[in-house]
Amino acid sequence: MITELGHFALILALVTALIQMSLPLIGAQRANRRLMALAGPAATVQFALIATAFGALTYAFVTSDFSVALVVAHSHTEKPMLYKVAGVWGNHEGSLLLWVLALSLFGACAHWFGQNLPLRLKARVLAVQGAIGAAFLAFTLFTSNPFLRLAVPPMNGNDMNPILQDPGLAFHPPFLYLGYVGLSMSFAFAVAALLEGRVDAAWGRWVRPWTLAAWMFLTIGIIMGSLWAYYELGWGGFWFWDPVENASFMPWLIATALLHSAIVVEKREALKSWTILLAIFAFGFSLIGTFIVRSGVITSVHSFASDPTRGMAVLAILGVFMGGALTLYAAKAGDLEAKGVFAMISRESGLVLNNLLLTVAAFVVFVGTIWPLVAEVLLGRAVSVGAPFFDAAFTPFAVALGLALPIGAVLPWKRAELGRALRPFAPALILAVAAALLAYALGSGRSTLGPLGIALAAWLVAGSATDIWARCGRGAVSARLSRLTRLPRADWGRVTAHAGLGLTIFGVVTLTSYSQEDIRVVQLGETFTMGAYDITLQDIREEQGSNYTAQVADVVVQKGGVMIATLHPAKRSYPFAQMNTTEAAIRPGLTQDLYVVVGDAQEGGGYALRSYIKPFALWLWVGGVMMGLGGLLSLSDRRYRVAAGAAKLRGVPAE
Repeated sequence: MITELGHFALILALVTALIQMSLPLIGAQRANRRLMALAGPAATVQFALIATAFGALTYAFVTSDFSVALVVAHSHTEKPMLYKVAGVWGNHEGSLLLWVLALSLFGACAHWFGQNLPLRLKARVLAVQGAIGAAFLAFTLFTSNPFLRLAVPPMNGNDMNPILQDPGLAFHPPFLYLGYVGLSMSFAFAVAALLEGRVDAAWGRWVRPWTLAAWMFLTIGIIMGSLWAYYELGWGGFWFWDPVENASFMPWLIATALLHSAIVVEKREALKSWTILLAIFAFGFSLIGTFIVRSGVITSVHSFASDPTRGMAVLAILGVFMGGALTLYAAKAGDLEAKGVFAMISRESGLVLNNLLLTVAAFVVFVGTIWPLVAEVLLGRAVSVGAPFFDAAFTPFAVALGLALPIGAVLPWKRAELGRALRPFAPALILAVAAALLAYALGSGRSTLGPLGIALAAWLVAGSATDIWARCGRGAVSARLSRLTRLPRADWGRVTAHAGLGLTIFGVVTLTSYSQEDIRVVQLGETFTMGAYDITLQDIREEQGSNYTAQVADVVVQKGGVMIATLHPAKRSYPFAQMNTTEAAIRPGLTQDLYVVVGDAQEGGGYALRSYIKPFALWLWVGGVMMGLGGLLSLSDRRYRVAAGAAKLRGVPAE
């Protein structure tokens, strides 16, 4: 009964989305307030219906209702409760339902928190959201129905993919989807602005909170995925330039550019046409990511589906929305006249440079990701594009962006003197050079690029501190400290995010340049030395989990003759899914991680053991969390929540 209720709610949600898509748009065209006013309630009803459907599917997983085909394929009675719930979105159909749930949530939030928006603009924004919802609800119901029943239910299910049975993967997809789907709001605002033929400072302020929220969720989602790859996959890395990793990274880069470009629209009413284009492409890259994950055209450990029919459906949705938006842009872009003019050296120019670097970097990642598919289709040969290409092609843009970021943040609007702007950064530059020299000395010249990367990280962190200190004006230190506590949260959010980027770069550089690796066959009771550690494989034992069996190693770690830890790397076997996984054991620390992975028993006796020393690994994820926190701080600033010019527009009737 509950399953049928969920299915029926999903059908009603599609009908509601069609109403939300059509009637408010007609009302906006005819200046009919009643039709336009339907958009908000329709968005709320659509969210309630999809939430009901999602709750029904969750109930089926939690209660192990094996009359539902999806539950049979991705769950099991002995699976822990956390992974029963995570199993709802650990597959194509369920994750697509989560996708439309997030989409409807953003539409409902636009109604709940967008009371200050002009009625016509709000109706058009929600109509575009309704159109996207209708497309994906139809895709869900007709090609990926999560509520399909089995005539003869089995006694038990097939279990979920063991790689996904991890707390990180339980929370990683929801954050990622909130980021992906949140960019639909930026897209909707862009299309609505094109339909109205007007983009002004108020529009720039309205679109920024939604873009910022999506960017924040996407940042946390990417960081969680990177952390999961680090400790779960057992190879000691944090980023593989996998196509699906790139699918989340590309919209993040474009969204970052959009955030900075919208500032120029808000403050100076310049870069209007460019900002609209970024809003369209930010969501477009999210749809490209959806296509990559669900089409099967590119093989990845992260892929949800390998059905070409579903892939063609996603491609059709991508073509309709991107093609329609770009056609509308071509027709209306001439109306988006930029008012603000600025000199070559100015805050505006700094943000233009920021945008160029980010968009070109995103294009580089896109080319590297899609080229194997293009080469196979057009050239008829298999081509592999791996980390060496991305490292060589992407890194120069990241370095240039890091160098320019602190300076661009403090330049005055319209016109600036570069020498005067650079003067406060002298201590930051000295600190960066000193950090590079120290890294080179401690590394004994082992890495040339490492010290340069550490210098860049120090420059970003120190530059962020210089930025926030410069906001306090001049005068006595006590007075400046007092003003520091009264600065707007948006300022604190900006410098926190920029400093977080610096810490992330620091973690990336130290992990790639200074990691140590040891791979050997070790007998039980044997001790070997790695760096400052003496490592002993003490025992290998069998362990029974809730839905797996495991070979668990007891690895004793000593330092200076004193035992400091016992690590337990393991190899798990999931009998129902008929898969094996590797569970790394990590001793984390502020300055380095000791990372141990146990392998199979060898013919000559002993076990394969891989050990790594990962310096400053923690700071990579601390930096990522700081970037997300920076977004949250900025979002909490009252100026982001109150629309520009709202008081004037509140009483204005529809035209």
